[in-house]
Amino acid sequence: MGEKLMQIGEVAERTGLSPRTIRHYEEVGVVAPGERSMGGFRLYTEAEVRRLALVRRMRPLGFCLDDIRALLDVLEQLPDGGGPLPESAEDTREELVERLRTYWVKADARCEDLRRQLGQAEEFAHALHGRLARLVDAATAADAGAEAVR
Repeated sequence: MGEKLMQIGEVAERTGLSPRTIRHYEEVGVVAPGERSMGGFRLYTEAEVRRLALVRRMRPLGFCLDDIRALLDVLEQLPDGGGPLPESAEDTREELVERLRTYWVKADARCEDLRRQLGQAEEFAHALHGRLARLVDAATAADAGAEAVR
């Protein structure tokens, strides 16, 4: 029996991407359904779902579609377990590893930038919270003072 194939709705649910986004990724060549049903519905394999999930994780890091396609290509060419490629492909392996390292450096730098932005956002939210707390405390004190006068 063959691998389980999933329709776009199930893939969307599993990846957190909308069906529209998944269709867009097909149009721009990031991922394509492995098959189509007799009725023309897109059918995806587990490998394609993993590919889309990886794309979803790359999006917040600001990778452009060309980078996403290129990184997916690198990952598909390298063995999953990190084992060696055939001897005839050793130069290719080194090139792929270097390309992967380049994407890792970009991702790491972007993560650091996002951490800095998150810190700034948290400082802002904390400042708003403090201001709101002071306003509520002042209003409560004013109400208490008005009650005492009565």
